[in-house]
Amino acid sequence: MRILIADDEPLARTRMEALLRDCPGAQAVASVGSARAVLEALAEHKPEILLLDIELPGVDGLAVAERIARMQPPPQVIFCTAYPQHALRAYELKAADYLLKPVRLERLREALERARKLHAESALQRPHLSGLVRGMRQRVPLDEVIALIADEKYVTVHHSSGTLLIEDSLRAVELTHPGRLLRLHRNCLVPCERLLGLATLAQGRVVAQLAGSSLQPEISRRCLPGVREWLRHG
Repeated sequence: MRILIADDEPLARTRMEALLRDCPGAQAVASVGSARAVLEALAEHKPEILLLDIELPGVDGLAVAERIARMQPPPQVIFCTAYPQHALRAYELKAADYLLKPVRLERLREALERARKLHAESALQRPHLSGLVRGMRQRVPLDEVIALIADEKYVTVHHSSGTLLIEDSLRAVELTHPGRLLRLHRNCLVPCERLLGLATLAQGRVVAQLAGSSLQPEISRRCLPGVREWLRHG
């Protein structure tokens, strides 16, 4: 099980890493301390399970969980917190479990096993795109897609392992995966969970900052209000 640890306290992260070493099959792929770092690590490491503290700087863990719930399949979230009052909201967000600090090894093992089973069930329904790579047909899971950029004839899918050409239009892909993709330009879509923020360049050009990639697609003036609204409210 590939596991991401998210906690703003370094000592708490270190203790969780030590506990995971006593959990058979568990592998801590990264340890981060902020909401933005969580999104970047999810894109880079593709963990099956996220051990998530609620008290993160900036955006709290509940808001992070709301955002990553849109991923398909999402990582299974196990909240690890010192505050019991958020348990109801955590379960509304379909968290795999809710652990109170200090986390006991037995409860962690139990939570990991529950999360593993839930992830296996959700992975069976993993959506994908299908297209051509050097004339051969290939499938790319939608959660590995970074951006879709259209030219005159094809749509190029930029993903974590390369590129893929698909015959479908951007509009057709949008309709096939409702709510999963955000339009930046008439010629560009990105998965919602990839969008980290915006950057303004010379001459007022605005580009997107995407998790797990240096690609910075330009955002059109027409699409910019919708993109900003999504960043504010998801």
